Amino acid sequence: MTSFTTVQTAAMQRALRAAASPDAPPGPNPRVGCVILSPDGDILAEGHHRGAGSAHAEVDALANLAATGASARGASVLVNLEPCNHQGRTGPCVQALLDAGVAEVIYAQDDPTEQAGGGAAALEAAGVRVRRGLCAQEAARLNRPWLLAVTRGRPMVTWKLAATLDGRIAAADGTSQWITPVAARHDAHRLRRQCDAIMVGTGTALADDPALTVRDEAGQPAPAHLQPLRVVVGSRSLPATSRVLADDHYLLLPDHDPRAVLAVLAEREIRHVLLEGGPTLATAFLRAGLVDQVVAYTAPVLLGAGPAALADFGAATITDALRLSHPRVEVLGAGDELAVRLCGDL
Repeated sequence: MTSFTTVQTAAMQRALRAAASPDAPPGPNPRVGCVILSPDGDILAEGHHRGAGSAHAEVDALANLAATGASARGASVLVNLEPCNHQGRTGPCVQALLDAGVAEVIYAQDDPTEQAGGGAAALEAAGVRVRRGLCAQEAARLNRPWLLAVTRGRPMVTWKLAATLDGRIAAADGTSQWITPVAARHDAHRLRRQCDAIMVGTGTALADDPALTVRDEAGQPAPAHLQPLRVVVGSRSLPATSRVLADDHYLLLPDHDPRAVLAVLAEREIRHVLLEGGPTLATAFLRAGLVDQVVAYTAPVLLGAGPAALADFGAATITDALRLSHPRVEVLGAGDELAVRLCGDL
């Protein structure tokens, strides 16, 4: 097993934090951070990728180092994803590292794409020492939506729901604002911020007139380039005054099967879809086996009537139940403003 020093581990963790920087919008590219270490283990520079078309993390770090007047010759580069070896919107990172004269590259995770992969082999062929696997699990968690999308050919789907203790998403008269307290709603906006698209059905769009935008805790919308694509699925027409139609960053899809919907989104390089629709849309995706993660906000409220969060998806007996793996629970808020966030994978 490859052995890494404490300094190298700390540097990779710093690279992961840089990769998760909030100024990098969700999009077709993975989140990548890079740290450059001197031969003595001192941090020389760091950088991160800020979205499609911008400099890759390694190039950003090298540019930041060059701005100080220092050189990367003989340095170690730590990056959470294998350096790319292809010409896309930007040049290959492998060539930039070779031109800089680095002695070693340590990365967390292989690039599984045929287009960008192969960087490690190219570096090794040029005489650069390459080691892999440092903080691999953390790197995989960070880029899970991207990894799932590029390996399965469809976006990752997270189903988000907010319900009462008895599983109701609205009262019998249709009112639903607000089942969960403000702490849960703020957390849901942080979840939206991690996604490329938010999807609802026409039933939800007509009943609730949602804006489907990312907003901060003061209710102010995030910048336009950080807003996810708004997707409405269904054959019913929406009024021109619908908030989902407020600008041109939306997509209306007729009644498709879930796989066809995701195929359309994949063509647009959408990597992570947040499914916020009602029970009809959620049930269709669950029946198709196309929900990858569930995030459920539960409030200490009982209604006894009203629409349920989910319809019949084919579980005829308890052994047919879908059970979340790796469930995580978090308490949000306190007192009368308390809610529970349960997250797990399917």
